[in-house]
Amino acid sequence: MIPVTEPAGVSVIIPVYNESGNLEILCHRTLDILRAMDRPHEILFVNDGSLDGSSEELDRLASAHPGVRVLHLRRNFGQTAAMMAGIDHALHEILVPMDGDLQNDPADIPRLLAKLDEGYDVVSGWRRSRQDGFLRVLLSRVANRLISMISGVRLQDYGCSMKAYRREALDTVRLYGEMHRLIPIYADWNGARVTEMEVNHHPRVNGRSKYGMGRIPKVMLDLLVVTFLRRYAEKPIYIFGGIGLLAFLSSFAILALAFGYKLFAGVSLIQTPLPLLAGLAFVTGIICFLMGLQTELIARTYHESQDKRTYVVRGTPGLKSCAASREFGDKAA
Repeated sequence: MIPVTEPAGVSVIIPVYNESGNLEILCHRTLDILRAMDRPHEILFVNDGSLDGSSEELDRLASAHPGVRVLHLRRNFGQTAAMMAGIDHALHEILVPMDGDLQNDPADIPRLLAKLDEGYDVVSGWRRSRQDGFLRVLLSRVANRLISMISGVRLQDYGCSMKAYRREALDTVRLYGEMHRLIPIYADWNGARVTEMEVNHHPRVNGRSKYGMGRIPKVMLDLLVVTFLRRYAEKPIYIFGGIGLLAFLSSFAILALAFGYKLFAGVSLIQTPLPLLAGLAFVTGIICFLMGLQTELIARTYHESQDKRTYVVRGTPGLKSCAASREFGDKAA
């Protein structure tokens, strides 16, 4: 008799900051969808220091519904920290974050999970018919194309909170700054299979948006950090050494130019700033090489002190355990 495997449980993570008036409607709609799916589930509200009565409303919802949990943060830490707290405290293996402003549609949850079941680890929502102002949509599209080009992970809508993740794809992910929008890049970094699908988007009815255009420069700077970590976290000497080598070559080229002026144009070395520039470039090269060596030591200390691996294992068919693998290796030797 073939054993029946219980479907993976779903944790819907909803960061909340001053969303009183939206929470009860959102909770009931989401619970109706989850109950109809007939799989283990929970709604985890992360109260990010709300001051408008959302805390009391969330407590009432948690008391009234066994499938609702609330995590109260001591103050407003921001959406990224709230998202990270939700991921850390969620109970189930499939994580579905969404906004608490009723603009995301809980009816999309089954469709996201069906896409996961096709073999993907991350399904990112795409608000193709986005219900926001023209300027906001335009700037978002430009930012999304730039992020896709730089990161290599091609998505139409990084800013959409409506996504679905397998927990294993986020095992090593820690979020800082405004990096919750860049989680698919982290997941791809860990070897996750990432895809995208269209989701619904509704106009905001109650309250006002907490996120203005000022977040775009922050996201760009976070993207710079993520790109550096993705490409050079384990080999920082490549970037620092590369800059140092370029500085050395520049110093020799500038010095050669200075001597060329002296020999062929009769310009004294003290009449041109070129020797000073050459010296500055040479010193910059030395500093970059030393920084590269220092960051190499830091990277090794980071990995070895915490026993972190420089690889991620997807599965081990045929291997009973690490101990068994070592025993087999010893016998083979």
